[in-house]
Amino acid sequence: MKVTWLGQAGLMFETCGKTILVDPYLSDSVRKIEPHNARRVAVDERFLAVKPDIIVLTHDHLDHTDPETLCHYLGADSSVLVLAPYNAYQHVRKEFGGLKNNYVLFSPLTRWTEGKLTFYAITAAHSDLTAIGFCLKAEGKTYYVTGDTLYSETLFADLKALSLKPDYVFVPVNGRGNNMNFADGAALCARLGAKAIPMHCGLFDDFDMRSFPYENKVVPEFYKEIRL
Repeated sequence: MKVTWLGQAGLMFETCGKTILVDPYLSDSVRKIEPHNARRVAVDERFLAVKPDIIVLTHDHLDHTDPETLCHYLGADSSVLVLAPYNAYQHVRKEFGGLKNNYVLFSPLTRWTEGKLTFYAITAAHSDLTAIGFCLKAEGKTYYVTGDTLYSETLFADLKALSLKPDYVFVPVNGRGNNMNFADGAALCARLGAKAIPMHCGLFDDFDMRSFPYENKVVPEFYKEIRL
């Protein structure tokens, strides 16, 4: 398993012969509507040339479902599995279509199996009311990407209902826009007993994730492999 942080909530998983992109934001499109949220880290264009097998979108906010980024991966001739909750699902199907792309409406408590990989959709408590997180089971481990969310009992209820115990949790901790702050993010990770990868910081702000108050953590670096 190789996991690379693409900045903000973006991740690239490479496992079992598949390349999976999660919420890739590799443009400066947010700046056009929110000038104060200009990129502070330049786009690494190497990642725009990636040919993903699977794209997971957690919700329909521009720094997660970004047409200026997704146009590099989705087109008339691409053949990509896209897992997305309702709002993002409707957005990308209308925007990109493509007869070969497989758009799957990925709602909480649903499962999708792709070869040796299994994806499970988990509720997220966010301002996009259809937002999700997800768990990926691969290579004998469970990777939980919470998506943008607040600390909520519904997350734990879904994990219990699906009999999932995450080994790793990728968690937003910027404390803005209906995301957990450092304190709630650390509480979630402690309750799960998982190794934490704090995210969603450093692109629009100057938060220092090294100060995230949870000992069992790996602080990611832009465009580098996360050493789990």
